[in-house]
Formats: sequence, structure tokens, C-alpha cells
Amino acid sequence: MQLIEIGRIVRSHGLEGRVKVLSYLDTPAVLHDLSELLVGRSIPEAVSFPLVAMQMGKDFFILQLTGIDDRDAAERLRGSSVWMPAEKMQKLPEGEYYWREIIGLQVLTEEDEILGRIEAVFPTGGNDVYVCRGEEREILLPAISDVIRRIDKERGVMVVRLLKGLVES
Repeated sequence: MQLIEIGRIVRSHGLEGRVKVLSYLDTPAVLHDLSELLVGRSIPEAVSFPLVAMQMGKDFFILQLTGIDDRDAAERLRGSSVWMPAEKMQKLPEGEYYWREIIGLQVLTEEDEILGRIEAVFPTGGNDVYVCRGEEREILLPAISDVIRRIDKERGVMVVRLLKGLVES
């Protein structure tokens, strides 16, 4: 089972064992259908906790987990990561991708020239930017249709058109 890290516990919240989680999610809507989450300092030591209750905030969420019944138990979880199964993530519309699906793709030009692999993604407000790193250079690719021509997840390939100014001559 593949896991997605969705946040980090930053502190206890109240006296009944709730925890405040700094959210890594774009939208907390994915949490509505969950019945359990995994919590731990690393994936191998993560423990599954049935979810009792949840409150949403702007950049955080508050969780009440089964078996975490007081402030001391909640404090012991401080600094732990919170994961959910990847298959529970919402299906995106055609042509939209999660960052985890983009990172690692091999990048080719429309002429089949290998440019490298996507190593990171960062938001810029208007659109994301994909960091493509090859043997000789790094290229910042704006996630716009004029540049990103096709993504083939099955083959692990992104086909791009390099517009003038994206690459030094």
C-alpha cells in the first residue's frame, strides 16, 4: 500500500487527546471519507488509528483518534507525520495530476530528445513549475499547455515543447 503524507502533528489540542495537524493538503475535502489514518515518525513505525472526529481549519486540521484519550497521549504524538492510503485520494479530472504523479517522469522534447527527469514541483500562483534536471542543466518548465504537450503516466514520460527563453542557447 502506497501512503501519502498529509500533515505533521504540531501539538495537542484540548484535554481529551485531540491533536492539531499542520496540513499538507491543497483541500481538506479528501479527509471526509476516511475512517482511519496512519501516524508515526516514519512509515515503517506508523500505526493505524481509527478516526473518531475531525475539524477543519485553514492550514490545519484537528483530529480525535481512537486510543488517544488525554493530553499526555496526544503530546507523545507531537512531531509525528500523518499518512493516508494513496488509493483514497480523490480521482482528478482528465489532464490534472498530483505532484507525486509528476515527480520522477522522464522529460522528452517533441523531437524525442531526452532532457532529464522531473525532480520537484512548486506552485507560483498562476501555474505550477516543474523542475527538470538532466546531466548538463536544469530547466524550469511552466505547467502550461504550450510547454507541457503530453503526460503518459503508464510510460513514465512527459513530452514538452521548449519555448524560446526556457533554455539558454
